[in-house]
Amino acid sequence: MSVSSGDVEIDISGDIDVPAQVTESKKSRLLMQLPVQLQLASPAAREWITRRRENVRPWLVFVNTQKFKVPPNVQRWTKRTIKNVDYFQSNYMFVFIILILYCLITSPMLLFAVAASLGACYILSLKNAEKKIVIGGHEISLAHQYGAIGILSLPVFYLAGAGAVLFWVLGASFFIIAIHASLYNIESILGSEDEPFELQMEQV
Repeated sequence: MSVSSGDVEIDISGDIDVPAQVTESKKSRLLMQLPVQLQLASPAAREWITRRRENVRPWLVFVNTQKFKVPPNVQRWTKRTIKNVDYFQSNYMFVFIILILYCLITSPMLLFAVAASLGACYILSLKNAEKKIVIGGHEISLAHQYGAIGILSLPVFYLAGAGAVLFWVLGASFFIIAIHASLYNIESILGSEDEPFELQMEQV
C-alpha cells in the first residue's frame, strides 16, 4: 500500500515480523512443562540404555530349550556360566525388569506407592522450573528434594511390602539367570572349548 501526497510517494508495504522473544517464550513454557529430570537426563545413562537395547540377543535364541544341556563337569559349567552371562547380559537385565513390572502389576498398593512418589517428584520438577524452593534463605536443590520424598516414602513402601517384593525379585532373577546360564549350551553359538569361536572364524 502506498500514500501519495503531491509529487511525494511513500511506500509503506512490507511484512510484519513476529518478535523472536515471543517464539522463544513459547518454547521455554513448553520445556518447563516437561519433567526437569527428562531435560537433564545424563547422556551416559542414555548411551548405556541404548547399548543394552542394541545388545539384546534374539529372544527365540534365548528361550530355545533345545539348547539346554547339562555340562559334563564343573570346569565346563564354570566357563559356560561366565560366557552366558557375558553373551546374554542384556536379556538377563530385561528379565529382571519384567519381574519388577510383574510385581508392581500384581501388588496394587505397591503400584500406588510408586505412582505417588513419582507424581510427587514430577510436581516438584514443575515447581522448580517455575521458581526455586528456598527454606531459611537457602536454596534447596532438586536432588535434595527427591531425596526427601524418598525418605518420606519409606514407611509407605514398607507397608506396601516393598521389602518382600525386592527380595522376591532378586531371588527369582538369580534363580532364573543361574538355571539359564548353567544349562544353555553357549558352545553351539560361540564354538567349543577346544576350538574357540574366534579361531573358527579365522580359519574360515
